[in-house]
Amino acid sequence: MAAMLDRWTLDRPLVLGILALSTFGIAMIYSAGQVHVPNAVTAEAWIRQSRWLVIALVAFSTISRISVRWIEWAALPAYIVSVVLLALTLVIGEGRGTAAGVKSWISIGGFGFQPAEIAKIATILWLAQLLSTRDTGLTSVRDLIMPGAVVGLPLGLVMLQPDLGTGMAFVGILFAMLYWAATPVWLLVLVASPVVGLFLASDTVIWSTYILIVIGCMILFLGSRLFLFESVALVLANFASATLARPLWDSLATYQRNRILVFLDPEVDPRGAGYQVIQSKVALGSGEFWGQGFTHGAQKRLDFLPEQHTDFIFSVVGEELGFVGTTLTILGFAYVLTRLVRLAGRAESPFAGLVLLGIFGAWLVHVFVNVGMTVGVVPITGIPLPFVSYGGTFLLMSWVAVAIAVRVAHERT
Repeated sequence: MAAMLDRWTLDRPLVLGILALSTFGIAMIYSAGQVHVPNAVTAEAWIRQSRWLVIALVAFSTISRISVRWIEWAALPAYIVSVVLLALTLVIGEGRGTAAGVKSWISIGGFGFQPAEIAKIATILWLAQLLSTRDTGLTSVRDLIMPGAVVGLPLGLVMLQPDLGTGMAFVGILFAMLYWAATPVWLLVLVASPVVGLFLASDTVIWSTYILIVIGCMILFLGSRLFLFESVALVLANFASATLARPLWDSLATYQRNRILVFLDPEVDPRGAGYQVIQSKVALGSGEFWGQGFTHGAQKRLDFLPEQHTDFIFSVVGEELGFVGTTLTILGFAYVLTRLVRLAGRAESPFAGLVLLGIFGAWLVHVFVNVGMTVGVVPITGIPLPFVSYGGTFLLMSWVAVAIAVRVAHERT
């Protein structure tokens, strides 16, 4: 334990903040299991989460001792292994819980894990390795081809599972690291335009207006900054995304399409796909300012709130601890994310700064999407809240990310 505490001195504010969130998560998972009709799975979830936290702290203490040079050396092998594991999920993968149709888990000898969690860290390390070797910023579409391919390969495999929530985390990693690598904001906006067009393609008038605006911006403001083939490629990408919108929609599982539809209007199916978000809003609203008290949430105790120890743990926080509890939780995440950015700004090597921003991007997406889906501002994607939601693999790999973050941030070059 003394050795473990010694590792915390690498960045005590960050590590203690995350430890506080992890401990708070165990408490809320315990509360989520206190229902009128006992359930062995949820009632003992906090015990399993506690065991995983111990394992995660041991992993943190071990990995935070590894030299940054070793971490850099392992970046490419880890990336290759993670991609292979993601490919295997398409063959031998299995689903769990409400995401039974998503092949995101691999079981070996009774032990199950999610390769995507490994892939996120491996992708961050390998992309940081590539970007840190550049002498200049990324100023053209051609400069973004290689970084896009590095993230696009695992992202594509994750989307084939299909796991939309985790896929969004990879997008967050890419854009956060590209921004830190001195990529102009206007270029990031243009690269993101096909994704925006994908969501607008359902309405011909809106999409047509949007594509005219994109083309107009290229001609009026960016003509001197983009090569002709880059402008043509971006326009074609927007048309391609609109063409693929319908096939992509048809490829989604029924429950995934329903989640998007109820995001637009939960009352479309209040007893089916809209049930989760409706009950989540009821739970959050009933907490009012101070909450109903720890373990005393009515919606939770009556088991009206689905997946209350995993995806909707934030709803339990709102019901039992009220506005005060949810605000403090968000402030806790804001502190951790801000600390990562500050460490990146102080880092003495480009590699360290890029790794820290990659972790920041992944966690920011997780927090925003998880909290957003509980209040109905984003579709339900089944993405966990870092350190708070129940999930052994996710907790372990999140602490591995912490270990890498404090190691690269404080080892001088």
